[in-house]
Amino acid sequence: MMPMMRRTFATALLTMFCVGSAPGVHASEADAEREERWQQIADYIFGDREVVPTHSLIKIDAPKRAQDAALVPITLTMPEKDKIKSVYLVIDENPIPLAAHVIFGPGADAGALHLRVRVDTYTNIHAVAETTDGKLFSNAVFVKASGGCSAPSGPSDAEAMKGMGEMRMKFAENVQQGKPAEATLMIRHPNFSGMQMNQLTRLYTPPRYVEKVTVSQGDRTVLEVTGDISLSTNPAIGFSFVPADQAPIRVVASDNKGGQWEESFDVPLATN
Repeated sequence: MMPMMRRTFATALLTMFCVGSAPGVHASEADAEREERWQQIADYIFGDREVVPTHSLIKIDAPKRAQDAALVPITLTMPEKDKIKSVYLVIDENPIPLAAHVIFGPGADAGALHLRVRVDTYTNIHAVAETTDGKLFSNAVFVKASGGCSAPSGPSDAEAMKGMGEMRMKFAENVQQGKPAEATLMIRHPNFSGMQMNQLTRLYTPPRYVEKVTVSQGDRTVLEVTGDISLSTNPAIGFSFVPADQAPIRVVASDNKGGQWEESFDVPLATN
């Protein structure tokens, strides 16, 4: 989503979501309102493409009530992983609902994906799986949280930006060539949402967030992640890949202000 489209999207959705469910609204009415909002969001993101509900192609593991609204762990599981081309994570009531779009490459194992996100208020969270034949299937869970998008990233902007772009990669044990292996990428970045107030100046910090992450091994792409303000401070992305050889994992990340960082990580292949 281009910056101008993103701003237009945010304005439209903020206007739409300012009128929330009134206290005491019957549960069925609240559910109907949430469904109407989801349909509006889906129409905006996917246009005239049909999004079909599913409980089998993609599953969401999220806390029913978040302990920390600025660091909400989300796990997406795709049991029929060979059918999955990409996934969309949508936090319906966030100012920018589309938190991430992840495209799986030939080096990926698309069985699971782990992310940390901000959740601004009580909301449905939708995961949409795009299959290799171009169809869209969605699942949803309801999460109770508050204030995740405005929570400070640190004691000051300067402190939050220290080491920006530094990366770490953690691999699961016993990584073997040709077999799916788990890894977690951690990127140091404040991921300012534009809703956070600088505690010193009392002014709102302009948005600066990780916008694109590409992970590859050799000449094979593992995954491409397009993110937005709903990804947490210091984004963490857990994924699986299939090591083809001893080539290092290469990560290229960029943010919406033109920052770009690159790092390579040796894959600890087990020796037989």
